[in-house]
Amino acid sequence: MSAVESATLGRPLPGRLTGWLILVLALTALNYASYFAGADPPDDVAYRYSSSIGAVIQFGIMLGILLLIARGLPLREVFALRSPPSWGRALGLVPLTLFAVWGASLVYAQFLDAGEEQGLVPDDWDSSRAGAFAAYFASVTILAPVVEELMYRGLGFTLLAPYGTGVAILVTGVLFGAAHGLLIAFPILSLFGILLGWVRSKTESVYPCIAVHAIFNATALTVSVTV
Repeated sequence: MSAVESATLGRPLPGRLTGWLILVLALTALNYASYFAGADPPDDVAYRYSSSIGAVIQFGIMLGILLLIARGLPLREVFALRSPPSWGRALGLVPLTLFAVWGASLVYAQFLDAGEEQGLVPDDWDSSRAGAFAAYFASVTILAPVVEELMYRGLGFTLLAPYGTGVAILVTGVLFGAAHGLLIAFPILSLFGILLGWVRSKTESVYPCIAVHAIFNATALTVSVTV
């Protein structure tokens, strides 16, 4: 990256930040509108190929808008697509972050049950629809973590970092939680987002964040069909 590009990323970019905020807030508004309208997903959402196709379309549109907002900037730097200074330290933060959010979830579950609110995990295993489940599993554990992390811990974090690392961690975390359009799960999702932002700040890379997010989603889906 050139000195000019580095200087550009080190200062506020209000126009691009506004575009990013509009995208996040629009997504949040749509999800909460669906939530309050009582539009629950079907019970077998994980066993429908249409769910995976819909996810590809949705995340494809989101990624396209993110690339449009970042157009003209060095994409690898903007999205933090770089190796951490220390892979050993980065990999050590992965289980630490996961255990922190799992522990917080267990404590939170003693007061409120957020597990079923989103309705995107199946209640049991249906071997006759394994193909559709595999496609859904891939969309939830690969596609969603990659695009969402590029959105929040990638572009969002970069655009907010000039206002302070703490601001970038907190704002991306809370907006990540809000964008899911849930009420009971909002505190845990926001905490998860904040922890991911902390990992991003410590590793200077989006890759460990993607790994944590992917393992978290994969664990939730696996537990739902095996326990």
